[in-house]
Amino acid sequence: MTIIVRDLRPGTSADVEGFIRVRHLALPHVFFSPASVLHSLSLSHPGAHARKLVAVEDGEIIGTAQVSLAQDSPEPGQGSLNVYVDPARTGRGAGTLLVRTAEEHLAAHGAVKLFAWVLDEPANRTFAEGHGYRPSRSAHFLHLDLARATLPPLEDPPPGVELRTAADFADDPRPLFVLDAEAGSDEPGDIATEFTDYRAWVDEHWKHPHLDPELTSVAVADGRPVAFSVAHTHGPGRYATGMTGTARTHRGRGLAKLVKNDSLHRARAAGYTEAYTGNDADNGPMLAINKWFGYEISATEVRHVRELG
Repeated sequence: MTIIVRDLRPGTSADVEGFIRVRHLALPHVFFSPASVLHSLSLSHPGAHARKLVAVEDGEIIGTAQVSLAQDSPEPGQGSLNVYVDPARTGRGAGTLLVRTAEEHLAAHGAVKLFAWVLDEPANRTFAEGHGYRPSRSAHFLHLDLARATLPPLEDPPPGVELRTAADFADDPRPLFVLDAEAGSDEPGDIATEFTDYRAWVDEHWKHPHLDPELTSVAVADGRPVAFSVAHTHGPGRYATGMTGTARTHRGRGLAKLVKNDSLHRARAAGYTEAYTGNDADNGPMLAINKWFGYEISATEVRHVRELG
């Protein structure tokens, strides 16, 4: 059967549902929804030249790719493509067509280095390396059975620190933007990013359809946020930590544990039963914190890199 690759049609519900179905089959550790897919499409920065591609066979979507340039990086020419194919429909050429289309698009817009996340399984790594990509850093997907987990007991914050939620900053979230920009810039990664556009941050992160301000815990000291644990929720029972970070001036005081523990306890009280998070394999401190809570690694991805030209 003939396979074609084209852009996702956001106005067609069958396209959006097909995109989500393939992603959930290939990557069950991350949740997507029509709202989140349309949200990311509507907010693409012109400089990112972002596309969502689908591979279609006999009218059915069997593969997907998210493609973009890192326009917020101080180093130009860095592109990313993340390709996923329905595990029951591999070996038919869909992945190769998606990679080829994505590479041609990124190269046409000035990309000189390409990054792709690949699930750490033999067939996937062989596929990536066969297309000229070399393995780089790793990251883990982690899961916690929140309904049965024995969470650490809640503790009072240290003197001078107050626990609040992101909902308390609904009228002015800029202090959370400042903290996110600082904490995010220190995260391990292949592509350096700079949060400098407050309005873009509000549109992309603060207005994300899965963000749960009531379950996002924030530690405040000296009148400003100094640590936070961002909560995303979707559907019955699914809760995920989008980011846990601490201001440089307040690290080493246990605030990351404090805010994440607070968020997890409140998520369970609200009826959420499954907790998910992601962790760079080189981020030892955060891995230790997640292990302390009882998270277990459910899968690993390996970042692969290809130089163009």
